[in-house]
Amino acid sequence: MDRPPMDGPTTATLARRWQWALIALIAGILVWLLAPILTPFVFAAMLGWLGDPLVDRLERRGWSRQTAVVIVFCTMALALLIALLLLVPMIERQLGILVSSLPKYRDWFIGTALPWVERRTGLELLSWLDPDRIIQLIREHWERAGGIAATMLGYLSASGFALITWAANVVLVPFLTFYFLRDWDVLKDRVAALVPRDHIGTVTRLARESDQVLGAFMRGQFSVMLVLGVLYAIGLWAVGLDLGLLVGFIAGLVSFVPYLGPATGVVLGVIAALVQFGDWQHVALVLGVFGIGQVIESYFLTPRMVGDRIGLHPVAVIFAIMAGGQLFGFLGVLLALPVAAVANVLLRYAHERYTQSRLYAGDAPGIELDDYVDAGIDRPTPDDHVVP
Repeated sequence: MDRPPMDGPTTATLARRWQWALIALIAGILVWLLAPILTPFVFAAMLGWLGDPLVDRLERRGWSRQTAVVIVFCTMALALLIALLLLVPMIERQLGILVSSLPKYRDWFIGTALPWVERRTGLELLSWLDPDRIIQLIREHWERAGGIAATMLGYLSASGFALITWAANVVLVPFLTFYFLRDWDVLKDRVAALVPRDHIGTVTRLARESDQVLGAFMRGQFSVMLVLGVLYAIGLWAVGLDLGLLVGFIAGLVSFVPYLGPATGVVLGVIAALVQFGDWQHVALVLGVFGIGQVIESYFLTPRMVGDRIGLHPVAVIFAIMAGGQLFGFLGVLLALPVAAVANVLLRYAHERYTQSRLYAGDAPGIELDDYVDAGIDRPTPDDHVVP
């Protein structure tokens, strides 16, 4: 059966595509310029998006929107407060242990780690840490000291301003979260009203798929991070590491990047075990803790809590985080995985459209392979010759 002719895009269609491309470019430039002040708004919007299903569920049970928002907001704030009350004293104690152990880490680094590296590589690293050599280098480059000092003062001033901005953002997030929770449905309706009517079906479908992907990742991955952090912390504490709780929670928090979380935990845990105990038995126990954690994550936590709905390859996840951080700083890191998940949905849709296009099918009509089977004819092979 001949395929119907497929006309190419008209001039008006191409003009609309260029208009949308220009709008996307302008939006990207604005996000790049406003990244420092957009961070609390994006973070609050994510919290509002996470809490909106609970608000809608309470509304379906007869509660008013305002009352449901207050209940969900207070529940989220209470959960955060309890987490802070539990974690802050523990982290403070762990940091105190770390500070008191710094001389031990310094002695291990200079007396054990660097000599081992020198024996294996032939490099002379300890000579660069000699105080007399450091003083001599400072004397030889004293003219640059003024420029270095000015740079450091400028950095400290910028850091102080950044600290004030960060504190203001922390105070701003709860207020923004409340308003996003209250007006989330209104915002969705206003955005939907801006979509061209001839594309509303496609946009609705893509938005629903993106919401499912983001929900699977955001809620599921956060649960995986929390469980892994607790498992690693308890395991390292059972091994006897003084810094086991701190190392475990750091590994759990970084676990949203594939392979980076366990790799970070293994490196920190092995160093802590070597400094504290100095034997390979505790190193093996640390490796065992992270090995068991990876088995639990791979076979139980991720399949049950996250699943395969996000569909992102680990390399894509790492690239998205690095690219987002490079382009937009912390805002880019915050948006990297949600944007990558939505982009994955759009790429699947683009692939679907491509396989239905003339570019993929070609201009010449042909016989589908399944038609040979229906007709009871053997499929032609590349070695068959066509007789004119």
